Amino acid sequence: MALFDMPLDQLRAYRPERTEPEDFDAFWKRTLDEAADHDLAAEFRPYDAALSEVEVYDASFAGWGGHRISGWFIVPKGAEGPLPCVMYYIGYHGGRGAPHDHLAWPASGRAVFVVDTRGQGASTGNHMGATADPHGGENPQSPGFMTRGILDPEHYYYRRVFTDAIRGVDAAKTHPAVDPDRVYVCGGSQGGAIATAVAGLRDDVRGAMIDVPFLNHFRRAVEITDNEPYQEIVRFLRTQRGTDEQVFRTLSYFDGTNFAARADCPALYSVALMDQTCPPSTVFASYNHWSHAEKDITVYPWNLHEGGASEQRSVQLRWMRGR
Repeated sequence: MALFDMPLDQLRAYRPERTEPEDFDAFWKRTLDEAADHDLAAEFRPYDAALSEVEVYDASFAGWGGHRISGWFIVPKGAEGPLPCVMYYIGYHGGRGAPHDHLAWPASGRAVFVVDTRGQGASTGNHMGATADPHGGENPQSPGFMTRGILDPEHYYYRRVFTDAIRGVDAAKTHPAVDPDRVYVCGGSQGGAIATAVAGLRDDVRGAMIDVPFLNHFRRAVEITDNEPYQEIVRFLRTQRGTDEQVFRTLSYFDGTNFAARADCPALYSVALMDQTCPPSTVFASYNHWSHAEKDITVYPWNLHEGGASEQRSVQLRWMRGR
């Protein structure tokens, strides 16, 4: 796969004008206020994962609409709390998987809360999900999740997903092993988009680790890449002719560049310059709008959407060690 986006020097300076609806903040305040009307009802049930050095809990809490959201909560065995906690959000189509998939953070002496993504986790063999999405879309959709309710921000799928993720932070803070002042957000691709939204909508996140993030700078993304999942939007527009204005207005409420512009915590990004799934210019659009002065981005010139993979996890661990 050849380099297809801007040269790196242009990417580093790329800070496009954001498309933001006037009621962006009011929309999200109302959304989160409505979610807060539901009892969080966080539960942490001990789970036998046959792992001797960590304690594992099958976690759940009430997300958007009061729907139960599943996750894994894992802490080092016998650790003296309270501990920093990493909220880990999942990539597209993935689920929470198994506890042994998430041992890096507990091995570093931190808690990790792996938050399931509603409706996902049934199409990839190693990343099973355990959370349904009881609320369907309000319009025809192309296969996948990108166009569920896309004609109205009230019904758009990611309104529910981002709200779940934010409620997950509240759930994590209820556990006695967690230091509520040291909660970090982390994820790659879709998980990176979710982490960006949480950091932009909360003022109590200590730091964000965002890898090859999805859901940024939507119009450019759908115009320059033929890859999924952005092509779900293209297929929708191809058949639902004349809905362009509605579609991109809805997406403006969920664009990572708008959340990044509100984020008030340090950030560590990564980007892959041959990534046609989440094009580099869309990643830099988010990174360059990140409002906190302390930020860094790791560049992988020859990689596709896998980015730095396990090497980037090492970068994250070292970044966190300094905190």
